[in-house]
Amino acid sequence: MTNHNIVMILPIHVIWGCIPEIARGCADMTNASSTYLSIAIGAVVGTLISWWIFKIQKNATIRQEETLRRITDLEESHDKVLKSIEQFQNHQERVLSEILSLDRKIDAIIEQRKDR
Repeated sequence: MTNHNIVMILPIHVIWGCIPEIARGCADMTNASSTYLSIAIGAVVGTLISWWIFKIQKNATIRQEETLRRITDLEESHDKVLKSIEQFQNHQERVLSEILSLDRKIDAIIEQRKDR
């Protein structure tokens, strides 16, 4: 190796330390290498957990949106039923009013016949 190559490799070893699993012919620095390996494994596990949580939240969001859509549909259906009930009730009130009006007319006719 030339002097220039050693100067280029030296900063890499200073930053990363000597990892015997990657570089050959270096002194064993098991604490440093296990730390770097743990960081790499932690990054992978963290990524997997983040992806898993994202998928769970996405599925929950989809289910919530479907539930909200069904609730909205039920509310619309409920409103239609209430309007139908209101129309029926109004019709019943008109019919009752007509019946009571006829009842009064019949009573008046009966009273007129009694007076004769």
